Amino acid sequence: MKFKFCVSGAAETDHCPPRIRETAELLGKTIAQHDIVLVNGATTGFPFFAAKGAKEAGGFVIGISPAATKQEHRDRYHLPFDYLDIVVYTGFGYAGRNLLLTRSADAVIVGCGRMGTLNEFTIAFEDKKPIGVLTNSGGTTDLIKEIIEHSRRGGETPVIFESDPVVLVGKFLALLHEENH
Repeated sequence: MKFKFCVSGAAETDHCPPRIRETAELLGKTIAQHDIVLVNGATTGFPFFAAKGAKEAGGFVIGISPAATKQEHRDRYHLPFDYLDIVVYTGFGYAGRNLLLTRSADAVIVGCGRMGTLNEFTIAFEDKKPIGVLTNSGGTTDLIKEIIEHSRRGGETPVIFESDPVVLVGKFLALLHEENH
């Protein structure tokens, strides 16, 4: 079976560093080059750019939508279908989508975030799912190390902090191969 990596990040990226689009596309491309399925929130911004990179590298992308139907995905949520091979319609809104999104993956990578990204991070953290934090990518993502320190929890959840998406994916693969053997 293939690994599935969730890519989480801001749907609106104006607050992100100037090269965030290229960084997200490189992340998606790297995931695809390792024959890993990319899972995202079927949204715009950072996850969209990662899906684009994955598809351009011949990868497979699953989008988990907050909408109940294709029409609602398009008309109510104004979300794209580009660069997605499969869209799973949850009908659970963003909060329910976030739970299914993180639980459907073997690992979660967060980059340039806002509140939804932080929500996905905390779900994965509570589930003790391996998490990668793309450092220096902006928004709430840059606060995660401090949040962990102030929460007085940790140690049980593997969290990898790395600024290079290629190195981050490599570290994840090493961790997951170690856990599965």
